[in-house]
Amino acid sequence: MAASLSDGPPRYLRTYDAALFLRLSARTMEKHRCCGTGPVYRKLGGRVVYALSDLEHWANRGIVSSTSDSTMVRAARLQRQREE
Repeated sequence: MAASLSDGPPRYLRTYDAALFLRLSARTMEKHRCCGTGPVYRKLGGRVVYALSDLEHWANRGIVSSTSDSTMVRAARLQRQREE
């Protein structure tokens, strides 16, 4: 079976461009990277890069069906506890 153009090599984005893609700041991306909460990244030649497919996968992990979704409720509860 012949490979299509979409099956080509993965496209990599530097931190700034990955942040734009996710509508985050570059600093937020750096924080996620340090805390281990962000998308998978690679170091190529000492530079941090993100595969476009990894960014899409990470963004899709945050999909919720409603604000009463258990993860949203738990996050709101934790936030209220911190504020008290």
